[in-house]
Amino acid sequence: MRMLLNVKLPNTEFNAAVRDGSVSSKMGEILEEIKPEAAYFTEQGGQRSALLIVDIDDPAKIPMLAEPWFLTFNANVELKVIMTPEDLKRAGLEELGRKWSM
Repeated sequence: MRMLLNVKLPNTEFNAAVRDGSVSSKMGEILEEIKPEAAYFTEQGGQRSALLIVDIDDPAKIPMLAEPWFLTFNANVELKVIMTPEDLKRAGLEELGRKWSM
């Protein structure tokens, strides 16, 4: 199951890691552990953030994706199931439309 992992990094904790020089190693260790398909870094609501595309085959792996961010940076983490255009084509929207149109 492909998911969007939206990580919002609090300024206080992230700034401390930048100042003490540990941010690169901490971020690198987390990214190496969760192995995202893609990773983008941006700003959301005045906070640094990461948007990561991950693929998991078992919901029990969700803590493995989120806990490193929680414990390392006190981050806020949101997970959303996402689809590719190919997934959307296979979704059967036309059939659902026929079935549920009244």
